[in-house]
Parts: sequence; C-alpha cells; structure tokens
Amino acid sequence: MPKVPATKCSPAVKGVAEKSERQQAAAIYRALTKRYPGADCELDFTTPFELLVATVLSAQCTDKLVNKVTPALFKKYGTPKKMSKATLPQIEELIRPTGFFHTKARNLKALSEILVADFAGEVPGDQSELVKLPGVGRKTANVVLGHAFGIPGITVDTHFGRLSRRFGWTDSEDPVKVEHEVGALIPQKEWTNLSQRMIWHGRRICFARKPACGACPLANLCPSFGIGEMDKVKAMAMVKSDEDFR
Repeated sequence: MPKVPATKCSPAVKGVAEKSERQQAAAIYRALTKRYPGADCELDFTTPFELLVATVLSAQCTDKLVNKVTPALFKKYGTPKKMSKATLPQIEELIRPTGFFHTKARNLKALSEILVADFAGEVPGDQSELVKLPGVGRKTANVVLGHAFGIPGITVDTHFGRLSRRFGWTDSEDPVKVEHEVGALIPQKEWTNLSQRMIWHGRRICFARKPACGACPLANLCPSFGIGEMDKVKAMAMVKSDEDFR
C-alpha cells in the first residue's frame, strides 16, 4: 500500500504543529525566566493559612494593599482557630480597605470553621478539598498549592489569561480551558514559576489597554508584538518596577 502523504489534517503534520507550539512556548518561557529570575508570589505570608487568607482578600484588590492589611489581621487572627472565633464585624473592620469586605469576612470565617472542624486546623494540600472552601476557586487553590506546598499549578488570573491569548497559546476566555491548554505546552514542574512570571510580565509591561511593546523582552517571539506602544523611550517610561508593587 503506498504511503499517504502528510496533509494539514494528517497526524504527521499535527505532530509537527504541536511540537512547534511547544517550542515557541518554551522560548517565551525562557525569555520570561531571564527577565524575571526571582519572580515569586507578591503576597506576604508565613504559613499556608496566611497565604490562603491573603489570596482570598486579593480578589478585586491589589497585592500591595492586601499586604498593608494582613499584618494586623494575622496578628489577631493568624490561625484558623482564632479566625473562626472572631465575629464578622471584627474581621470586617480589619479587611475593609480590600473591598467587598462583607463577603470576604463571611468566607474567611466560614472556611476557618471548616478547617478547624474537618482538617484539624490545617490547610489541606489538595485542590479538590481547597475548592470546597468558601471563597476558594481553582485560581486561589493553585496559588496556595504552588507557593505553600510546592505542588505545581497554573494560576489563571486576568494577566495570565490575557498574555496566554496574546502569545497564541489559547483563544479561550474560560480559565479552566486556558489552564489545560497552556499546561499542555509547558512542563508541569514549571507551572507555578510560569504563572508567576506571566503575572509579573502582565503587571509590569504587557498591560491590558496598551502594552509597552517597545520595551518588551519578548519582541522577537510574541505574535502580538506591535499592538502597544512601539516607541522605545515612551515604552520604557511605561514599564513598572518591582517597587511599584511593594
């Protein structure tokens, strides 16, 4: 039987395309790693519970503001047991600046009660258990797993989703689909580091409305290069520094 030539629908061509996508993704990840070698979680914490609380508070709020609020909160209610015994008004008063403080206070108290009752006051290192907690979704769970437990996970926040689409890694707006599609391009052991570097890049250079393309280290790799400010001097003036987030 004669060999069937490869076509755009053939497994051979599909395999080449997938390899090319992974190579492009790997090149972008290397460039991000070179630009942000020390990228880490920008929320301040010392325990898994503190990170869980801080991540819940970070919804619709900057990490910088959360870090201003949490020292006083953790001093009074830094464990699930202490938080579970606090009244809602007591919690609300301390987290008010983060916004949506009524809902966040209810979630913090409720998840603390569950941790005390069902997990001996410890944060579980399991995604399926974490997402059952009030106010905790996949994004929050992956932050906690990656940075508190060293379990690789992809954190699809607004920055990660935006950059993934600009890089051509996905065209989906669905965070779960984005997580799976990008996860297929990058080795699992690098998922947490990838997430953090993507977030840093989105906060510092690849802005939502007008990215600083002229100052971007991915200029030769990004298929969306040119959609933002191309003048190098103007672009450099747009770039945010690490100090802007502390």
